Amino acid sequence: MDLFADDPMARPLTYPGRVPAGSGVLADDAYVPLPEGGWRESAAALLAARGRAPLDARHRVVAVGSNAAPSQVRRKFLDHGVRPVVPMTVAEVRGIAPGVSAHVSKWGYVPAAPIETPGETSRLFVLWLDEEQLAALDLTEPNYRRRPLTDPVTLEDGTRLPPPFVYEGRHGCLATGDGPLRLTPQRTLIQSLLDESAALRHLCGNTPEDFVGNVRDDTVRAAAYRLLQTEWRAGRR
Repeated sequence: MDLFADDPMARPLTYPGRVPAGSGVLADDAYVPLPEGGWRESAAALLAARGRAPLDARHRVVAVGSNAAPSQVRRKFLDHGVRPVVPMTVAEVRGIAPGVSAHVSKWGYVPAAPIETPGETSRLFVLWLDEEQLAALDLTEPNYRRRPLTDPVTLEDGTRLPPPFVYEGRHGCLATGDGPLRLTPQRTLIQSLLDESAALRHLCGNTPEDFVGNVRDDTVRAAAYRLLQTEWRAGRR
């Protein structure tokens, strides 16, 4: 799979983007897989060869949406003049899972946000960011606030890491009477929202393609946001 064939900003219906099969290092225009045994040594060698900050000097951030897609991370960093060299390690994360934020991005997709899942674990990527990368990623997340998780996370080789950061949604999450929605493929998600709301169809059209095209307009997107907050936001149904 070509992880850099597209990204969600360019093709919103591909959100959250092409996610790697396993741990690796985003190294400029490539994704270099890491071995499960000896991953730390391999990542350290790759960072040193490129003159980048070592693992121990980096901040860890759990990705619940498109930050797990190398193409999206690469685009974000290049847009802010930051070199995209980032270790990305798979981890078991307790207590959260990818849900759906109760807002629409300016690119047209309905993005992820973490939801609480007590007693459950999720297989998620942890990004290892240097100071410059963390500051740049914060700038790309105006609809989220960065906070530390409560529990440690466990890598595939059994390594336990102190609680990393996660980006928590500022707009709440979408929910039904059965509880918070889980993130599904974007086309499926948008179609389900349209199918359930005549008001959203009237505003944004009948298909995911219609929706993406129409919410690029600031006025339409603001109206769609109000509908999501009224009809689906957790605690308001």
